[in-house]
Amino acid sequence: MLNFDKERFLNIQSGAVALAQDIEKTIGRLMEEGAPNIHFLGAGGAAILMQPAVQLLRRRSSFPVFSDNIAELMAGGSVNLTEKSIVILPSLSGTTKESVEFLAFARAKGATVLTLVGHADTPLGKGGDHVFVNFAADDTSSESFYIQSLIAALAVLKQCGEIDNHGALMAEMQKVPTALVAMKEAFEPEAEDFARTLAASDYHIFTAAGNAWPEAFYFGMCILEEMQWIRTRPVHASDFFHGTLELVEKGVSVVLLKGEDEMRPLADRIERFVPQIDGSLTVLDTSGFAAEGLSAELRGYLSPAFLATVLERAAAHLEVLRNHPLTTRRYYRRVAY
Repeated sequence: MLNFDKERFLNIQSGAVALAQDIEKTIGRLMEEGAPNIHFLGAGGAAILMQPAVQLLRRRSSFPVFSDNIAELMAGGSVNLTEKSIVILPSLSGTTKESVEFLAFARAKGATVLTLVGHADTPLGKGGDHVFVNFAADDTSSESFYIQSLIAALAVLKQCGEIDNHGALMAEMQKVPTALVAMKEAFEPEAEDFARTLAASDYHIFTAAGNAWPEAFYFGMCILEEMQWIRTRPVHASDFFHGTLELVEKGVSVVLLKGEDEMRPLADRIERFVPQIDGSLTVLDTSGFAAEGLSAELRGYLSPAFLATVLERAAAHLEVLRNHPLTTRRYYRRVAY
């Protein structure tokens, strides 16, 4: 596979899975001690990667879960961020400016902050009340954060008595790193063609529904816009027909990501519509990805990680095709803003 270190990837994703017991114990203890709610927060891409866990809890749990833009939260406050609130705060670098500022803000409110970081010797690595460290880099962090946040959400369901197969799911989770590698290997022959589709246009509409939507948002904003400077319009599948459809015409690229949760019919609607008006539709559907040993339930929860892992292969080819390294920036962490 192009520019891919299999052992490095396996070590990183296995490291995410290995945090399960500590994350589960920490959240369980905090809930027993009277935590009134849980907040999945963060800045930029890391915040987006928390959204599938938020969706799961909103649909399956009676325990209050919140997700806010932390810049707005610091500016306007929230009556829901209180003493003993649990805050999940991810930052790959551990130095993200907004997240470092929010750490102090949340702790001043009396909240208990669990930081998910890639590096221990950082402000968030040192400053969290409970710190979970799993080294990763940009090309491996999405799956790592999806796994860790899912573990946290399942821990809440377990503590509330709202899941009856938690142990079985955690046992299955051990198989996820190798399943992700297998998906990368299977997708590699298609990755360059997918990358050519992305390179062929300077404007794309990225869309999805359910827990696939955060990955559409993330890939469009953090990979295509930030790392490739390609104009991208991420739009939720349910909003596609409230404005965005008028931008679709012959030659306009629409990329549809499909997961395996209950929201697939919203994506199906777009898949039927775009070809009718001669738009250029590209579909990436996790239901076609083999994952030995994973149940339909866990596949549904991990659909965004499946999408992320194959899209990384497309991104690896895209930077070569466009002679534009994914590490190149003009402004991000280059200028004051």
